[in-house]
This record gives sequence, structure tokens and C-alpha cells, in this order.
Amino acid sequence: MATLSVEWGKNSPSAFSTPKSRTLTQKKGKETGCPMAAKRCGGDQDLLDWVGTDISASIFHLLDHPADLVCAAAVSRPWRRFVIENNLSKSLCLRLCPEVATVAAVAEVTRSPPSPAVPVSESERDFRIYSNLAGAVVSEPRNPDVAIITHCIGASSTDQFPKETMEHTLDEDYIVNFRPSYWSSGGADNPDEPESLTYRLNHDICIVDEIKVQPFEAYFQHGDPIYSAKAVRFRMGHYKLPRGSESFVTHKDENKMVNADKNYMWTYTSPGYPMLQENVLQSFKLPRPVLCIGGVVMIELLGGVQKQKADDRYYICICSAQVKGRSLSPMFMFDISDPEGYSILKYLPNTKDLYAKDMKQDDTKESLEWLSLIARYNKMNQIAVVNALMGPLFMNEYDVDDVSDDDFFE
Repeated sequence: MATLSVEWGKNSPSAFSTPKSRTLTQKKGKETGCPMAAKRCGGDQDLLDWVGTDISASIFHLLDHPADLVCAAAVSRPWRRFVIENNLSKSLCLRLCPEVATVAAVAEVTRSPPSPAVPVSESERDFRIYSNLAGAVVSEPRNPDVAIITHCIGASSTDQFPKETMEHTLDEDYIVNFRPSYWSSGGADNPDEPESLTYRLNHDICIVDEIKVQPFEAYFQHGDPIYSAKAVRFRMGHYKLPRGSESFVTHKDENKMVNADKNYMWTYTSPGYPMLQENVLQSFKLPRPVLCIGGVVMIELLGGVQKQKADDRYYICICSAQVKGRSLSPMFMFDISDPEGYSILKYLPNTKDLYAKDMKQDDTKESLEWLSLIARYNKMNQIAVVNALMGPLFMNEYDVDDVSDDDFFE
């Protein structure tokens, strides 16, 4: 008796742990992975024919783990055809991460140009892409969730720029160059006036589990007031305009206008969370792991609670912001599909078993799209490493979208 187990690469971003019970046992010439599947109902009639399409679909929809669905597709040809033709892998993916509904199209990008002599059906392709994406979402990360902010895109307002720029929210230290390190809003007469901070994550496709925010305690003011927000809310998505059109905070530009909603396609909005008026790093655990498509996170600060005595206006001040999660790139990347800002999810299956040294492009037979996507990933990965070692850089010091043909072969 042989055992067939479905498993994604252990070291790949799409690998998900498959419990020992998630195996399909087969006898030669007869499938026995599922008692109901093994039973012939009415002679040679398959279970799918016996119970009918609607009931079969209802049964398959009860499978809540991608490993189970892949195992079911391996039972027999009719079962595989049923899973693929009914888009069950996409349905499961949508249940795990509803953000996938905003994806306009999916594409598979292989290292070598596809052969026209070997056509691949769209349904087969979609099955592979959504199965691997669902597996990546439920997988246990090799490392605990880490901070994945790379750069600051912009703040809704800043009181004294650049002294109180939002770049200070990425500093790990409370005091930098003998000065307090924090961002301050421009101030408002209305305590319900919202503010926002928008950040770029380290890669295109990320899983976000938790966001941490720390309000600033103005120890240099009488009474040590803490300028927290009433509540926080989080949005995730991507910039609508083509790559190269993005703008970021620099030493000379606070990039305030970039925060307009019209510039973004928001694929997820969290519930609101009350913020404590305490000088601590406050953790906001999301209701479920969220697929951030496009690598943009906005922290909305919903109203102020503290007035500044000097001008009797409400301010919100933040000294630290962290987004905790993990990257699914380079196996999954994305591009903008049209002026409306909908995205194309791109699956790169050949990255599963690649090591860092293999990411260098030196084969002229590789497809141009593969080269472009890997070059972009390498640039972003370099920035993430530099940030981890030296602290955050301003975007004009290292532009991830400034990728030329020469970069493909660096």
C-alpha cells in the first residue's frame, strides 16, 4: 500500500504544513483515500454522479484547508476535473482572504518562455495559482512575523516639517541626535478631525497579521501630555497609477497630497480599534491574516484627545509605527492592469526552489517578464536588508521602480 502526500516546497513562501492525517492512501488500481470515494454506488457509478453536481459542490465547499482540496483533486480524474471546472481553489482562496476578489486577472510567469506547442487551459492555470496562494496564506512562516515597512509614502499633515516628519515613526529609538523622535499632525480645532500615515511595505504581496502604534508623550511640555488618537483603523491596497508614478516622503517634501483616496485601490479596511492614552507600543491584532495586494498600508488616526496649551488645538503625535507580517514575493507579484487600478496577480512557480544566488539573471533564454519581475524583487529585497541593518532610507536615495534593462544582469 503506497501513500501519496501533497506537499509544497518546505522552504518556499507557498509551503503550508500538511498534517500527517492529510494524506491520500491508494491501492494499485483502486483509490481508497476517501471512504465515500472508494465506494462504488450502483456498479461503476462515481460518487459525483451518484449525489449530483449541487450536493457534490456543497460537500467540496466544506473543505477548509488547501491541502484537503488538492488531495481531493488527486483522488481520480473525475474529481480533479470537478475541482478545476468549478473553480473550487479560487472559492477557497476567497474565503481565506476576500481581498483576492479585487484581482482583475491572474497570470503564470515561467522562467523560460512558454512553448506554444504545449497549450495550458486557463482553468488548469487558475487551479495551480489559487491553490498555491491559499497554501501560502495558511502556511506557518519559517520566521516569526517581522516588521515589514520599508518607506514612508506620506502623512495627511505635518506640524513642523522636517523636524516632525513621519520618517521618525520608523526610528527604533525615542531620542535621535539628541532630539525627540516623533511625527506630529498639523493641529485641528475639531477633536474628530482624522489624520493618516501611509507606508510602503517591503514587497508587493504580503500577509499582515498585526499593526503596532505608539503615541508620543511630550515630556518637554508641562504635565507630560500624551498626544494619542481616539481610535485607529487600517487600510491596505496599492497605488492606482503605473509603476514609476509613485512618490514618497523626502528630506525636502512631505508628500502630503499623495494620501488622497483617489490615488489608491483599497482592498481591505479593518474595524476601528480604540487607542489608549498611554506612552506604550500598542498592539492591534487583525481579525484574520490579511493579504496586502500592492504593499501599501494606511494607518488612520480617528480624532485627537489632547489639546496643546500653547494654541488650544488638538494634535496627534506618533513616535513608532510597525506593520508585522511576511512577504509572499517573489513567488507572487503584481502589476496594474488598467487606469481603474485593478491588479494582475502574477505567479512565478520557478522561484520555489531558487536560492538568493540563483536570483541573478544570466541566462539569455529567460523570459523578459521573468527578468523584469525578479529585478524588481531584487531591488526591493536589497532595500529591506539595508533598512534592517542601517535604518530606513528616504525613497530618493534608493528608488525601487528605477529598474533598467542593465539591472536584469547585475
